[in-house]
Amino acid sequence: MQTINSASSVISSSRVNGTNVYNPAGEKLGSIDSLMIDKITGQVRYAVMEFGGFLGIGTDLYPLPWNSLKYDPNQGGYVVSVSKEQLDNAPRYENSTWPEYNDEYGRRVYDHYGVPYY
Repeated sequence: MQTINSASSVISSSRVNGTNVYNPAGEKLGSIDSLMIDKITGQVRYAVMEFGGFLGIGTDLYPLPWNSLKYDPNQGGYVVSVSKEQLDNAPRYENSTWPEYNDEYGRRVYDHYGVPYY
């Protein structure tokens, strides 16, 4: 059976940016800074979450496997099964120093969160 996209099942990337990210306990972890899209397949590979700092100063960026986030309309944001402690050792980078998003880096990110890399 084919799924039909509707206004409720698709969203503009500009509306995803800034959306809050929570852990299952309802604690806010951060917010979506940007999406990383595979140029070949057109699939979203990562949601880059901004975490830490204060008022955007001193924050780091954390790539999260897109398929590890689930939208929760009750929260008005995304929920990911990650604790703040897991973020301490997670792959991250400063806003001014983007990593090379190659397969090696992708495997490292996906492995850290226990998500199969494709």
